[in-house]
Amino acid sequence: MADTSIKTANEESPLRRVLAEFWFYFAENRGAVIGLWVFVALVLVAIFAPLLAPHEPYLQYRDAVLVPPVWQEGGRSAYLLGTDAVGRDILSRLIYGARYSLFIGIVVTTVAMVCGILIGVIAGYFRGWIDTAIMRLMDIILAFPSLLLALVLVAVLGPGLINAMIAIALVYQPHFVRLTRAAVMAEKSRDYVVAARVAGAGPLRLMFRTILPNCMAPLIVQGALSFSNAILDAAALGFLGMGAQPPTPEWGTMLAEAREFILRAWWVVTLPGLAILITVLAINLMGDGLRDALDPKMKRS
Repeated sequence: MADTSIKTANEESPLRRVLAEFWFYFAENRGAVIGLWVFVALVLVAIFAPLLAPHEPYLQYRDAVLVPPVWQEGGRSAYLLGTDAVGRDILSRLIYGARYSLFIGIVVTTVAMVCGILIGVIAGYFRGWIDTAIMRLMDIILAFPSLLLALVLVAVLGPGLINAMIAIALVYQPHFVRLTRAAVMAEKSRDYVVAARVAGAGPLRLMFRTILPNCMAPLIVQGALSFSNAILDAAALGFLGMGAQPPTPEWGTMLAEAREFILRAWWVVTLPGLAILITVLAINLMGDGLRDALDPKMKRS
């Protein structure tokens, strides 16, 4: 019984040590900690949106069109952040908009990361003509401005939130391909890989069980940065009318609907813009903390 408890403690101690070291370097960056808490708050807001939102996001109150925020003259306590041009509560739409923004970031980053890692591992491991063909295709994609290429792809696929996410994921994929390829090429000649190959490990095991786990640190950091960029690009596509379509409470679409009222109803434009700014800034700060915690070169003795 005692031997079992000692064994369990010994098995858990390396994991605890790794987590403690990660948090030590992450917490040194105060901006990253603030970004983490803001991001956690956004996730909770998105999860509990039906409980937190005072009104339905699509419900129109015709007797409350362009009502200013509660602290401004003419504001009403029922609409804390005011209403838009058709009488919808802005606070409720911002809360539900967090769902769309986080959903876009998760889907785009996951698709781009999974596909990019798969292609990058193949290019970095096999090299030769496979590597050349893949990297020239990635270079062609990277030659175009990301937002412009996403806009062209959405124009081909058709406006809509799903097509916008597909387009953004395709645009971000080359970054993961290049990063994965470079990491795999650096790891492929290491002693532990050579030993696994001599022991009889096949190509698939070498690529995905031996090499890839040791390449994940920079990919996680890139994923965090791509998460914020995906939210920003989706908002830009929504603003241009090529992303989420009205009356979806997506922050970029809210900006597009409100741009004609920018001079006489500042809140309908400023508040969705602030939501995008705070979200992207929080995720970028968190990404900086991840870089400090996962990159050995950033760690100080």
